[in-house]
Amino acid sequence: MEMNQSQRLPVPQQVAWEALNDTELLKQCIPGCESIEPDGDHAYLLAMTAAVGPVKARFKGRMALEDIQAPDSYTIRFDGQGGAAGFGKGSARVRLEPDGDETVLTYTVNAQVGGKIAQIGSRLVDAAARKMADTFFARFTEAVTPDATDSTPAAEGAPAAAAGDNEPTEQAKRKRSWTAWISKS
Repeated sequence: MEMNQSQRLPVPQQVAWEALNDTELLKQCIPGCESIEPDGDHAYLLAMTAAVGPVKARFKGRMALEDIQAPDSYTIRFDGQGGAAGFGKGSARVRLEPDGDETVLTYTVNAQVGGKIAQIGSRLVDAAARKMADTFFARFTEAVTPDATDSTPAAEGAPAAAAGDNEPTEQAKRKRSWTAWISKS
């Protein structure tokens, strides 16, 4: 399977680069991701649940960042096992290019699948991969997009928080995050 796509991010290149290297942010944005743990220099162990057609499985795998050209590009090599469901392995070349105050992220993925997942057929596998990529980028773009409402609570009719009292803001953030997560699932 090969997949190419570009995504415009409403942030400068350095901000996009830092977000792409923030494992907590990535964990929130990757559909079905349960954990991302360090495993050496520029390497991580992942656990996630994924569904391809009628096959749903928990995958455990490893990804390593190679050819790192900060803040412009890197290659991600990945390998995951899903038990009886099969396996997935491959690489993704990720490139960031500044465009004014924004950044254009371009990626090319080359992947192979085997086991029950491969028996489903390339159309369903490709469709599931595109859906996961679309969901990831919708979540990622929302996560990196500056929220103008956080800096101007009085503009929304909310009273300004007293010095040191930021609980209403945190509560509003949690509510917005939960609502966004539900609407994207």
